[in-house]
Amino acid sequence: MPAPASGRPDPDALLRTTAQEGAGRLKIFLGAAPGVGKTYEMLSEGAARRRDGVDVVIGVVETHGRVETEALTRGHEVIPRRAVPYEGRTLHDMDLDAILARAPRLVLVDELAHTNAPGSRHAKRYQDIEELLAAGIDVYSTVNIQHVESLNDVVASFTRVRVRETVPDSILETAEIEVVDIPPDELIERLKAGKVYLPQEATRALGHFFSRSNLSALRELALRRAAQAVDARMLDDVRALGLGGTWAGGDRIVVAISELPGADGLIRAAKRIADGLRGPWTTLFVETPRAAHFTDAQHASVAAAMTLATQLGGAVATVPAPTVVEGIQSFLADSRATQLVLGKSRRSRWFEWRHGSVVDRLIRDTPDVTVHVLPVAAEAPAGQRGARRPGSWGTPAGYAVTSAMVAGVTAAASALFHVLDLGNVALLYLLPVMAAASLYGLRTGLYAGFASSLAYNFFFLPPVGTLSINNPENIVSVFVLMGIAIATSQLTARVRAQADLAAASARTNATLAGFLRQIAGVTDADRAAQMICDDVRRLLGVQAILLGPTADTHLGIIAASDPAYRLDTVDAAAAGWTLDTGQPAGKGSGTLAASEWLFQPLKAGERILAVLGVASDSAGDPVRADQLPLLSSLIDQSALVLERLRLQAEMRDVDAVRTRDRLRAALLSSVSHDLRTPLTAVIAAADQLPAGATPELIATIRAESARLNRFVANLLDMARIEAGAIRLNVEATDLSDAVTGAAHDARRALEGHAVRLDVPPDLPLVRVDPQLLHHCLLNLLDNAGRYGDPGSEIVIEGRNRFGEVRLAVLDRGPGLPPGQEAAVFETFTRLAGSDRAIGGTGLGLAIVKAFADAMGMGVEAANRPDGDGAGGGARFTLTFPPALIVRDPSTGNPD
Repeated sequence: MPAPASGRPDPDALLRTTAQEGAGRLKIFLGAAPGVGKTYEMLSEGAARRRDGVDVVIGVVETHGRVETEALTRGHEVIPRRAVPYEGRTLHDMDLDAILARAPRLVLVDELAHTNAPGSRHAKRYQDIEELLAAGIDVYSTVNIQHVESLNDVVASFTRVRVRETVPDSILETAEIEVVDIPPDELIERLKAGKVYLPQEATRALGHFFSRSNLSALRELALRRAAQAVDARMLDDVRALGLGGTWAGGDRIVVAISELPGADGLIRAAKRIADGLRGPWTTLFVETPRAAHFTDAQHASVAAAMTLATQLGGAVATVPAPTVVEGIQSFLADSRATQLVLGKSRRSRWFEWRHGSVVDRLIRDTPDVTVHVLPVAAEAPAGQRGARRPGSWGTPAGYAVTSAMVAGVTAAASALFHVLDLGNVALLYLLPVMAAASLYGLRTGLYAGFASSLAYNFFFLPPVGTLSINNPENIVSVFVLMGIAIATSQLTARVRAQADLAAASARTNATLAGFLRQIAGVTDADRAAQMICDDVRRLLGVQAILLGPTADTHLGIIAASDPAYRLDTVDAAAAGWTLDTGQPAGKGSGTLAASEWLFQPLKAGERILAVLGVASDSAGDPVRADQLPLLSSLIDQSALVLERLRLQAEMRDVDAVRTRDRLRAALLSSVSHDLRTPLTAVIAAADQLPAGATPELIATIRAESARLNRFVANLLDMARIEAGAIRLNVEATDLSDAVTGAAHDARRALEGHAVRLDVPPDLPLVRVDPQLLHHCLLNLLDNAGRYGDPGSEIVIEGRNRFGEVRLAVLDRGPGLPPGQEAAVFETFTRLAGSDRAIGGTGLGLAIVKAFADAMGMGVEAANRPDGDGAGGGARFTLTFPPALIVRDPSTGNPD
């Protein structure tokens, strides 16, 4: 068997490794039987992780009234279950959305095989867990071995109990598995003690499921299944590193099928072998050039066999190859298989002499693989026999040309017979034989050989004019002509097979190249989307629709092969699920399969750009199995095109933002400096007005000039921030003095408000820039003065808690709109005020945030805890971390 190239990593294995980065990790506590302590072990390990500082919550845990298990749930945060009304009852199930919103590091989810309540987003709990993993949340879960899909019937065969809730084997392949097990006698004692079931139920269970023989068999199944999972992960590591060899730590079975009857029997036999060896198994179909001439019945036969294999828990694969033997050998090497299951039909010796035996060649050429040969039907029923390949018997034109060539050679040989001997005449007849075999195939070549032999015998071998041969040596010439025809035709058939594979690959590449050529120059996203739908419709013969976020909705129709398409509720739900999760949904998938559409995500990296939906014009599957590779390629290329257009649009937006920012910075700098000079003169003139001037007029001039001066100062500060011109002059600063000075300078902004300073004098000194801190406090007080209710109290509060100093400004005003706590610090953002007009540039809080960040401080906005939400006042807090606090060098305590 040809070994895989050593040192060359498998791209698929590398992609799987990369895909797991950023996703959560799943650990499954696999129990041999109920009562072995899976939930107890999961909770114990979860508690250990929580003690290590990991954020752990309980999503759902079933204690079944066991005291020891319930005790372990104490101390854990438990996400409340959601109530689901169903047929007059209320069911309680895991709240998936609440867990996603809570976003813990680790969540404990009991009973992996649980069926969710009707109306849930997913039918099974393991699908909920897959969504949690995709969100980057680690999951611990539990399951018993009898709930594993591939082992369900095996367990039922000896326990006489078939469970209805199962999980697919695929979810175990990517998980870390810990087998939870105790000896059968100890489990039986636990059962008798009532630690597993109620006493009356325990007595009945002991007589049926929990017999010693059943428990021993279940233990073996659990250990073997865990070993298989380890083997699968080991293979991925081996492929990712590009290591050669079979690495037969466990058995891996491959069953090769064809379009002939008996494939279902081979698959069931392979399943039994895999169950006996406790190994993974794959159904393989080798797509040779003759597959292009299959009838619909033959295509359906292969598809049905593949479907059966999937239903029985096996993997399926289709590989193109010039011959069946080469395809099987290549796949065996790539999958590191140890067992091969083949079917052998009863063939005549003449057939095997002409075509050879696939089974014999594989047994001879694959010494590292155990080959199981099973008898199958000799030939297909009449309705499933494939149509004879076009041209396999030759064409009338081919036979006519061949006859003409033989006649031409006969005429030429007759004209030259007086200068040629019989041997040279025989060589002339090789020309039509080789030409016919090369141009028209085996049977036409054989006809050329037969016709040349007859012509040579009749016209040139004595006695001339008869078909008899007197000289035995001349018989050799006749057989040489026939042998050359056969050899040439066989070589030609092999070359043609390779040419057909190359042509099929070239057609696919040409299709993709044509697709890319058409949309490569498109600069409009809407036009590109329409071209994608039209080309998918034209190339695959299916209906196509492209959906994604639109200006109006989260999910809307961007383009469709038929503009009249409208999705119903189930279709829209499936498309929305694909857009949100990046996983296929709809017909033929494991999610919302009731939809008539199959939705596939168009992804670029981790970003989901759009969703492509395909549907068949008939009642069949949306896409045939042989079209899936082309559809996958079209999806990848479409995603690249949409990503290119998105990046181009973003670059245009970035260029516009850069231009706007440059203009704004220049405007801020210019206007602020130009305003500062006349403002200084206005303020100075107001101070020098004669004493007889109207006091109200003087006060107005001074107040408005001061307010305008603050606006200009804010503009200058913002210009400095955006220019990166902030220069820190850090020194130890007394917060009591800083607050007092800021309150004094902001007295005009605080007119009409009572100001209370609640800053203890023993607050430690902090290392900050006093001037920047002064600006921060001025802006916070100005904001409180403008938004606080008239006559309300404004409080400046200082606290030292847990090694961190916090300085807060509290007002009694409209408060902050829900969800806008962070947005208020953005440039030119205006707080929602009351019904009175409130002025301002929207720069004050943005300046506070920029100055605080520059000094290493934190700043927070929230509604006052003693208020009534958005309406009880706001609280803006400056946070001084321990690194900024001046400490007494002798004691290390805050000074």
